[in-house]
Amino acid sequence: MEQNKPQTEQELSQQAAVRRQKLADLCEAGHNPFEITKYAQDAYSADLKQEFAELPAEAETGKIVSLAGRMMSKRVMGKASFAHLRDQKGDIQIFVKRDLLGEEAYAAFKKLDIGDIIGVKGEVFRTKMGEISVRITELTLLSKSLLPLPEKFHGLTDREARYRQRYVDLIVNPEVKDTFVKRSQILKEIRAYLDEKGFLEVDTPILTPFEIGASARPFYTHHNTLNMDMVLRIETELYLKRLIVGGMDRVYEVGRIFRNEGMDPKHNPEFTTIELYQAFTDFHGMMDLVEEMYKRLALKVCGSLEITYQGKQIDMGHWERLTMVEAVKKYSGVDFNDWKTDEDAIAAAKEHHVELPEVPTKGAILAEFFDAFVEDKLIQPTFIYDYPVEISPLAKRKPNDPAFTERFEYFIDCTEYGNAFSELNDPIDQKARFERQVAERKAIEPECRAQVDYDYVNALEYGLPPTGGLGFGVDRLVMLLTDSASIRDVLLFPTMKPIDQ
Repeated sequence: MEQNKPQTEQELSQQAAVRRQKLADLCEAGHNPFEITKYAQDAYSADLKQEFAELPAEAETGKIVSLAGRMMSKRVMGKASFAHLRDQKGDIQIFVKRDLLGEEAYAAFKKLDIGDIIGVKGEVFRTKMGEISVRITELTLLSKSLLPLPEKFHGLTDREARYRQRYVDLIVNPEVKDTFVKRSQILKEIRAYLDEKGFLEVDTPILTPFEIGASARPFYTHHNTLNMDMVLRIETELYLKRLIVGGMDRVYEVGRIFRNEGMDPKHNPEFTTIELYQAFTDFHGMMDLVEEMYKRLALKVCGSLEITYQGKQIDMGHWERLTMVEAVKKYSGVDFNDWKTDEDAIAAAKEHHVELPEVPTKGAILAEFFDAFVEDKLIQPTFIYDYPVEISPLAKRKPNDPAFTERFEYFIDCTEYGNAFSELNDPIDQKARFERQVAERKAIEPECRAQVDYDYVNALEYGLPPTGGLGFGVDRLVMLLTDSASIRDVLLFPTMKPIDQ
């Protein structure tokens, strides 16, 4: 791949060549920075600014600190200079004076480049201009930056480069780091919420022995010792429900998922989900859990139940609840209950220019009406529940209406954020649905290698209690709570096409 080819001397810019020469000179003088293994750091920029927020101009503190970080600017003015050091918590100005640092060390400082990583020691004070600074008495070059930082590495035009070289993006655009700090906070809050509710975090296999019948396309790999093809998981569901069978009544997993499918602002081939299962509750219990958890996250991460996403005001404090039949009738005027046969549904679809599904049954056509007329209207948080059995192979049928299942999805800003069921625990029904699902896949794709997970059916035969299950995408949730337009903005290293393709 182009970006992984080593640079030759001819390909290096003049600036980079100058930096390499500086490194060579340092090594020759016995000052190779890459031989330094550690530096005693006892303070951070933001903490010092907070501690001395009330310090008047030109005042001293008497506090001696050791800071370490990347030099982001340098202003040499004869016998005294200013520079900015960026550490883990922000930027702080350093004041470098020849008389304090010493002739030789000051000459070495003047040769430093923007991007070099340095350690400094000195006293905190406030300058005449009112900036909290450190008047340094010691300076150590800890790592030489051999490539100059780009002058322009922000905005939409450079977005591709920013995703490919996230390390440069984080250096040049410190606000990017805030998104990933929030991502970490979101995961921490979700875990804290579920742990408080008595859920146990577990890990299940990423490598699975075969492809299941679901419509998501998997990635294949090969295990040499076992001499067998294996599949990267497309969900964590079936293993987690095996644990419910085993008596672990509340479990969840923060899991990496892999799907060999398209890429767009809301989809990446590898992504993170959280799936959780709770014995002795149903999908209404999951609905209450989602609403409570999302309200808590909005307050903790954004400080308010009213959040802004891509210019729209979203009220996380109010969640509407509609059945799919009610939603389709509300937004399209078409009533599912008027369809007596599949032919009636097909006729209605043609009349309203709705695309027919591969297997055109009443329930599947209702779902197509939902996609065509409803989803793009759901800006405020909305639960859509009671899904047709045709599109819900793992959900429990409604006892009073077996054409529908106890399933919901929830939507915010016209996007689906999660999926939940009253889990199907009838092994006979489950086996029949799995076999039908695999047969339908193979009828459409004869080369498909999908199989029925008979071991999961076997687990169900030991008895799965009534169970509520929920799965939701972490990346989309982070997008929402950080006001990020693309999934690539909330993944540190999104999947990218190689430059030379």
